[in-house]
This record gives sequence, C-alpha cells and structure tokens, in this order.
Amino acid sequence: MIKLLAVDMDGTCLDGRSRMSAENLAALRRAAEAGILVVPTTGRSLSCLPYRLRSEKFFRYVISSNGAQVTDLYTGEDLFQALIPKRRAMRLVQLAQSLPVSITAHVEREYMVRGRAFWLLGRVVFGPDAAASICVENMNRVLRQHAADVEELQFYFFTERTGRKLRCMLERHAPDCRWAFTNQYVEIFSASASKGAALAALAARLNIPKEQIACIGDGENDLPMFEAAGLRIAMGNAVPQLKEQASQVSRTNRNNGVAYAIDRWILPEQ
Repeated sequence: MIKLLAVDMDGTCLDGRSRMSAENLAALRRAAEAGILVVPTTGRSLSCLPYRLRSEKFFRYVISSNGAQVTDLYTGEDLFQALIPKRRAMRLVQLAQSLPVSITAHVEREYMVRGRAFWLLGRVVFGPDAAASICVENMNRVLRQHAADVEELQFYFFTERTGRKLRCMLERHAPDCRWAFTNQYVEIFSASASKGAALAALAARLNIPKEQIACIGDGENDLPMFEAAGLRIAMGNAVPQLKEQASQVSRTNRNNGVAYAIDRWILPEQ
C-alpha cells in the first residue's frame, strides 16, 4: 500500500510550456482522496509552485528548491532545511557577475531574478507560475539584507565557454556545495540538499517506511528521490539514468504520464 507520493513538477506534472493538464490534476486529487499524501517535489522555490496547484487543498507538504526545504503548508513550519551559507552564496554571485550570466536565487521561499529583462522573459515563458517572482537589480545587496541563508542559486549561461568557466569556478570556490548543469543553466545548492534527503526526512517524521513511498520524476535531480522510494516511476521523457533505476516507465509529460502512472501502478495498490 502506498502512503506517500512524491511527484516532480517540471518535465513530469508539467508539459514543455509549464502547463499542468486537467488529467494530471484530477489524478493527483484521486490519489489524495484514496488516502495518499501527495507531496509536490520540485526544483522551484515555494513561491513559484505551479499556479494550478496553489488553490488546491489536497496536499499539505511541499519539497522545494531541489530538496533544500520541506514546508508544512498548514502550519507554515519548515520541517527540513539544507541551505547555502549566505557568505558562500554572496561570494559565488560576486564571481559569477564577472561572466555573461543571468542570476537567480531562492531565498526565504521567494524566487529572485537579477535584471528586469531576464525577469520579464521569465514572466513570458512561465506565465502565471512566475507571477510571484521578484525583480532585483543588485543580487548581493539583496542577499546581504536578508538574515537567512540561501536555498538555491541558478546561473544561466548562453555559450559552452561560459558554462566551462562556471564549472571551474564552482570546483574552486564551492567545496561545500553541489551543482547540476543543463545546457542552459547550473543549479547550485548545499551539499546536504537533495530531493532524496528531504523525502527521507519527511517520511521519517511521518513514520512512513520506504516501501510505502512512490515517486515520479524525469531528471537527474530526481535520482536521489528514487533512492528514498519503494516504487520508482520514470516518465517516458526521463533521462536514461533515471529509467535505469525505475520500477516502471510511464508515458511522457506531453501524454499525461503522471495520470497514467497513478491509475496504473499506484491506485491499484490501495
């Protein structure tokens, strides 16, 4: 019997245009109605949770910023945190500013974007999901003004050469961080942060054993989550490494793969 379902957002629940289908949303509701704790598990900050979920009441817990934080929405309490020390984050931002990159940060559940042009681009690409994003002109000044440490940094680059320079910078100046590159950006987080660590911490708090946990994902950052779950479902569009570790492979995110997985492999176990 599955008691907890951890489900990724981008590339999993959402299609390539950051939209959640009615079919996927309805399937998540059915899972919750069957007594399963549905836990959105995302690389996004809490404030940028997909807008179609924000008005829903069928979930209580959210794993955000690639596992840097677990939040109880009912109480507002952070149940788990693994953050980048503020001084480290400020140093990395300072170094990145010498390169042609765009910079974003997750701080105190908010999503901050340096520069109006890049902020506007995000509003266009992500639509209502980015409505709560905050435009800042000087990222380090904003970080300095916040008492909190940083959940995640993202540096967007536009050439392979800049990507290589960022990798060298991180290897030299971020010994207490981990990072994940795509062909467009790098996500930087505490070495203690992962979706798997956050999921394991939440499950321990709720006394739910691994064999009663299911997860659905598509990316490399979902691999640690797979290690914390008994039923591991990869999307049809998932990276090969995730499919290799999966118990099952569903349809793609363009074909309601989450709804298919819930109806075929999760609800029949109840």
